[in-house]
Order: sequence, then C-alpha cells, then structure tokens
Amino acid sequence: MLAQQVPTRTRHWVVVFAVTLAILSYIDRVSISKAAPYIMHDLGLTKTQMGRVFSAFAISYALAEIPSGWMGDYMGARKVLLRIVIWWSVFTASVTMMWSATSLWINQFLFGAGEAGCFPNLTKAFTTWLPSRERVRAQGIMWMSARWGGAFTPMMCALIFTVLPWRAAFLIFAMLGVIWAVFFYRWFRDDPKDHAGVNEAEMELLAENRGLAGSHGDVPWRRLVTNRSVLLLWAQYFLITYPWYFYITWLSTYIREQHGITNEVTSALYAIFPLLFGGIGCFVSGMLLPAIGRMTGGSKNARRLVATTGFIGAGSFMLLCIQQHEPLYAMLAMGMASFCNDIVMPCAWGSCMDIGGRYAGTLSGSMNMFGNFAGFVAPQVGGIILDATRGGAHPNGDYGMFMYTMAGAYFLGAFCWPFIDPTRRLDQDEANEASNSSSGAPGAAPCRSSD
Repeated sequence: MLAQQVPTRTRHWVVVFAVTLAILSYIDRVSISKAAPYIMHDLGLTKTQMGRVFSAFAISYALAEIPSGWMGDYMGARKVLLRIVIWWSVFTASVTMMWSATSLWINQFLFGAGEAGCFPNLTKAFTTWLPSRERVRAQGIMWMSARWGGAFTPMMCALIFTVLPWRAAFLIFAMLGVIWAVFFYRWFRDDPKDHAGVNEAEMELLAENRGLAGSHGDVPWRRLVTNRSVLLLWAQYFLITYPWYFYITWLSTYIREQHGITNEVTSALYAIFPLLFGGIGCFVSGMLLPAIGRMTGGSKNARRLVATTGFIGAGSFMLLCIQQHEPLYAMLAMGMASFCNDIVMPCAWGSCMDIGGRYAGTLSGSMNMFGNFAGFVAPQVGGIILDATRGGAHPNGDYGMFMYTMAGAYFLGAFCWPFIDPTRRLDQDEANEASNSSSGAPGAAPCRSSD
C-alpha cells in the first residue's frame, strides 16, 4: 500500500545533473577569461577589443534567454537542454580556430546564444521535479557548484597551460559537455511520472507539481511585464550581475596588472577567491532561508532581508577592496563582496520558481536576460575605462574607477528587494482573474511559498 511504501529519491538525481551542468557552464565561461592574456597576445587585441569579445557572449545570451526559457515551458527541459549543451560545446571547441577580433566576437556571440536558457531550464526541471520545500536549497547547491566550477577553472587552465597550448583547454572542456548531454538525455524525463525510477510514494510527494510539466506556451506576457515584483526582479538582477561579470572577465588581467602577479599558478590561486566565496554564499543562503523564514514570518520577509543585506554588504566590501594594495587583502575583500553578492542568488531564483509557477522557465529566462544585458555592458565599460585611463599613475588603466561603478550598482540593488513579493504566483493571478470574470467573486488569497 502507498502508506507503507518508502518514497524513492530519484528526484535528487535532477539536482546531480543540474550541479554537473552548472559546473561545466562556468568552466566554459571562465576559461576564456583566464586565457584572455594569451588570446590578446596571439591575436593582437587591445583591451577595448577584448572587452567587446566578452560582451558578445553576454548580449547574445541575454537576447536568447526568453526564447530558450519559453521553449522549456513549451516543449520541456529535456530537448532544450540537449540542444543547449551540444551547441555550446561546438562553439567552445571552435574558439581554437579563431584568427581575429571579428572572428572571435562572432564565435562568442554564437556561443552565448547557444548557452542561453541553461539555468532557466534547470529551474524549470526543479519546479516540476522537486517539492517546494526543497527548491530553494537545490538552487543554493546548484549555484554554489556553478561558482566553484568557475573558481577552480583558472587553476585547471593554469595547469593545462604549463604543458599544453591554451587552445587545448577549450577542446577538453567541449568534450566534457558532449558526455554530459548523452547521459542526461538518456536519463531525464520532463514529467516525473514518466520515469521508471519514481514510485507512487515519491509521486505523492510531488503532488503539488501536477500540471506544471505540460506545455505552457501561452505565457501571460501582459501580466509579466506589468507585475511590480517581476520588474524589480529584472532590475536587481541587472544590478547584481554588472559587478559580478568582472569576476569572470577582467579578473585575471586585474590580478596581473594591478597587483603585479605574473606567475600563472599564483595568479590562479588569487583568482579563486571571488567565485569560491560566492559559492559558499549560495550554499549558506539556500540552507538558512527556510529557518530565517520561520523566524521572520515567512519566505517573503526572509528573502527581502537576506537579499537587501547581500547587496549592501557586497557594495561595502567592494569599496574596501579598492583601498587595498596588498594582493591577499584585496582578494579577500573581493571574495567577501562576492559572498554577499551570492547570498542573493537563491532568493532571486527561488522567487522565479514561486512567482512563475508553470511559467517558471519563461520568468527565470527573462530575469537572466536582464542580468546578461549587464554582462554586455560591464566588460565594455571596463575596457573603455582601462584604455582611457592608461598612463601616468595608472600605466595599465584605472581599475579603481571601474570598481567604483560596480560598488554603485550593488548599493542601487538594495533598493529593489523591499518591494518584491515572491509569494504571489502569475498563474494564481490568472486563476483569480478568470474567477472574477466568471462569478464576480473576489480573488483567492495569494499562493504562499513553503520555504
């Protein structure tokens, strides 16, 4: 009988696949940052040109986010994630064949378009495969793994660069993506009920998710673009991603030029701090949010408190980093800025799942789109500032001026979260409107998250 049946734990394999894919996605992103000095040397690029290359990935990634997130809602995450990983693996490998700034820009533009939708579709998978009480923790674990994958990529690249040309790293990383895609497509199903490993007791745990796995291509766009919480989610994600992109684009160059660290291994060790500390922030936030919610009266108050604190802390530590001339202290301060940055991540992505409901893929894709618009802006702003301020007291450019703009973005982000309500779902509002139009009765109370 069902009452005597022990639920299987097949759903946790979805988290395993998400974790490994998150690691691979950040390895592929960060590797070009570590290889940037070699690429600029071999292809004869200026910092402004390299900034444009970094931005090419971000703008195409941003533009393709909503279509890729919508595709996950419409046809399921399984097919979309397979397409994403195969596509990005091809363009990771083809970096090795680029010969100029223009060719590399085109490569990164196509790479970004292919990788877009990765995290929205993983979020879609979490929404259908995990009970609500496990979702934010899963987001924390996934983002921790993504950050740590990026954190240790500089060291992996440094070790590879000591024995092989930089191009070899990109071929190795491309192969890992193909292997992941094969195993994922054989195992994953869009609806847990279609997976042979899920028993009836586990399906009962997922009863609240019934109806979320089907096709939901009829996105309520008007409601999406007029919802205050959605608009503020977009704004805060732009503001948190603008400084974060420094960690995966200009960081290696900053360590080399600002602090004079030219040894590859030493530079890679310093470069670990921001993403390593960021990963810890993701994990801590994901684990503690439920307890903070119980102490503060619910997930709405908990996420507002944690996210606002994260923005203010990140801005403060970034200002401290600018004042540090000792490399270790500067990187520790930057690491703490990243820690505070990333305690916001489970709040933001968990809110996409709760507000989005069956449209979680589209909503999270739209939020990530605005984040990557910031990713398009930030590297170019950095390249322009560094080239324009080169000489005199700043022979390599004024990194401090660039970092002040990053601190400013963090402080602005703190004003968004007090007005975000992650407990009212778009499809709940849709049901309320339908009920009101048919019966004239007042709408039901908003759906409350069980964080």
